[in-house]
Amino acid sequence: MTTPAFTFANGDRMPALGLGTWKAAPGETAAAVTEALRIGYRHIDCAPLYGNEAEIGEALAAAISSGLVKREELWITSKLWNNKHLPHDARPALEKSLADLRLDYLDLYLIHWPIALKPEIEFPTSGADFLSPGDAPLEDTWSAMESFADAGLCRHIGVSNFNVHRLKHLYVRSRIRPEANQVESHPLLSQQMLLDFCGPAGIALTAYSPLGSPDRPARLQRGDDPPLRDAPEILQVAAKHGISPAQVLLAWAVSRGTSAIPKSVNPERLKQNLEAASIRLDEEDMEKIAGMNQFYRFIDGALWAMEGSPYSLEWLWRGHDTE
Repeated sequence: MTTPAFTFANGDRMPALGLGTWKAAPGETAAAVTEALRIGYRHIDCAPLYGNEAEIGEALAAAISSGLVKREELWITSKLWNNKHLPHDARPALEKSLADLRLDYLDLYLIHWPIALKPEIEFPTSGADFLSPGDAPLEDTWSAMESFADAGLCRHIGVSNFNVHRLKHLYVRSRIRPEANQVESHPLLSQQMLLDFCGPAGIALTAYSPLGSPDRPARLQRGDDPPLRDAPEILQVAAKHGISPAQVLLAWAVSRGTSAIPKSVNPERLKQNLEAASIRLDEEDMEKIAGMNQFYRFIDGALWAMEGSPYSLEWLWRGHDTE
């Protein structure tokens, strides 16, 4: 069976099931990437914020030099962090990712959040650590992204954590339109309106935290999350098909036309996650799971809306996906 993929306008194909590397610990990441490549993964999602791009680069270089994979078979994504939005800071950030990943180009480069921080700030501790949308206009950051595509440093450019309003804002101010949007998505946060916009616009929608990110950092935990993997609807579909709850969630993501980037360093779970891309759920399954939507975010973005910040959750999410 052909691996499901999103096909871009130029014919490039992004595999629908990729390996997420957020929270992959130092010393575990290279082995996980190597094993993933060995069993058939070709889509690896990275970001400098994750602190492991150099280790991923070691694994990629070894896999390519050994003949395990060819560079042109891989889809490698990275992201521009929030403190690199000013155009003169953006290119050095991209070049650092390329050097760490040991690559000449990225397949996809994303603006990580539509949030700008001062260059010396990695994470804000007060409202004074932010740059306002007027200080760092998204269209200026996007213009820098377009120049990276022009220079051949990335084949495709896109965004992450953008709602429909933010996408439309860039659309009318861009020369190269965004080709991808990576957002949190799972049955509790279906992002259906965003998907309905992105599909006809030719924008690939990638789901991060497709399994609910139960291992996310303590600062992002709230302790009262609704059930996802052990929700009755998910358990019923899993029992019906003889698959795991995680495979149900990933098969749901792929079946509705999104890609998904679950993280794992466990060889057996890596294998099960990849197999989920070929599992097809029926209409009854999809309707059952569609009824789970609660507009619930495990990654709610509250950090960006602290007191004194020029950003609010309303600005960021615009009333969930009901815009």
